[in-house]
Amino acid sequence: MRLSKLYLTSALLIAGVVFYSCDNDTPVIDDGDKVSERYVIAAIDGNNDVTASYLLTSEALDKGTVTAGENNGHETELGTYWVYYQDKYLFRLAYNQGNAGISSSYILNNQGSMEDRNNTYEIKRFTSYGTYKNYIITSSTGDLGANLADENGYLPKGFLFSYLDVEKETYNSNQEVILSENYLGNGEFVTLAGILESGNKVYSAPIPMGLSQYGVKTEGGKYVKYPELVKTEDGGSASSAYKKGELQWTQYPDEAWIAIYNNEKMEDPELIKTDKISYACGRYRSQYYQTTWAADNGDIYVFSPSYAKTMTGVQKTTLPAGVVRIKAGAEVFDNDYYCNLEEQTGGNSFLRTWHIGGDYFLLLMYDVPFVEGFDATTTPASRLAVFKGESKELTYVTGLPAPENIQGFAETPYVEEGTAYIAVTTTGGTSPAVYSINPQTATATKGLTVQANQIAAIGKLKASGN
Repeated sequence: MRLSKLYLTSALLIAGVVFYSCDNDTPVIDDGDKVSERYVIAAIDGNNDVTASYLLTSEALDKGTVTAGENNGHETELGTYWVYYQDKYLFRLAYNQGNAGISSSYILNNQGSMEDRNNTYEIKRFTSYGTYKNYIITSSTGDLGANLADENGYLPKGFLFSYLDVEKETYNSNQEVILSENYLGNGEFVTLAGILESGNKVYSAPIPMGLSQYGVKTEGGKYVKYPELVKTEDGGSASSAYKKGELQWTQYPDEAWIAIYNNEKMEDPELIKTDKISYACGRYRSQYYQTTWAADNGDIYVFSPSYAKTMTGVQKTTLPAGVVRIKAGAEVFDNDYYCNLEEQTGGNSFLRTWHIGGDYFLLLMYDVPFVEGFDATTTPASRLAVFKGESKELTYVTGLPAPENIQGFAETPYVEEGTAYIAVTTTGGTSPAVYSINPQTATATKGLTVQANQIAAIGKLKASGN
């Protein structure tokens, strides 16, 4: 498994677990006492192109060492994302290169070891995910059924949702057809970036993708703003592949939308628009990363990296990477709030964002500014920055390894009592480690070392039954 400079791909984890303390590799004996909770680390180890992945447990994240190896940890299959649902369950979501993947979930038992839960799930291909109430929801956009084809045989695009009920261990997909064509009233189809629960509602960013073959032909070509952009032949590859007769990527790069839904069915949203930022998501291959997050007071902060700066001509945005806000309980953008992030970064943008408590947010920053021809698969994102929403101040994190020595970060940070923890993998054969970040000072301190090749995820679980 190749480790991306941008971020760590998810791990393969878990099989007969032995619990190890943080300070050494001696198994912990609880003298009959039940374990109440443990930190759980997803780690990847191996050599000679043979990798194995483990879930390890630890009593602390700020000190000590744990070791991944053949006799340590609970081994699992490959995962794309690891979702720590509250403090109860750990879910392994498998993307599996565009096909249905087998996903599964795990618990911590009261002996301090990880166990598989009963069921596995063959979820649909997904490009984004999130949680709402008892559900982990994955989403993507794809072709709908042949019964909906137009007179040319072109298929409309629609949303494909998967719902994992974390308590019942059941899986369902949306049964009702939900068109993503002309979702914003401009004829273009959209995909969703992120699923955020706040105030019993769901917030997501609809990302305009251009006109499908179906959309180009709708109402006699009414929505084709730039005919020269319609493809004259098939081309591209992987997530950038296109078909003859479609208009790839949006014709409206200088605006951003948020959809507000009343429940997990993701139907009949309230759609709101701003022209202060470009569309709100980070992008890497087929994945559309969530950049819409709620502060602790319920205010929603919407970040745009202005990825459309990498486009050309009329599809290139004129807007810098920035932040806007939706006040708690409101269904409109806050007209008095805007922050130009590039003014504080020398022109650099970011790949991902996360909420890390209060009105603090952690940003994974690109090493260089966006230019035409920018390639997100090869351009490193090796620095972290803390953004404080109310003051609009962005501060680069100090105390981490030098950017040129950073090989990648774990998929998401873990936050506890005002401190953010993120795993860092470095070059040169040094073991990856967990770093604690003080959001108020934007300083990082090295903590737990994991003797493995990579750390894919960190979090905390309470033992089942406690």
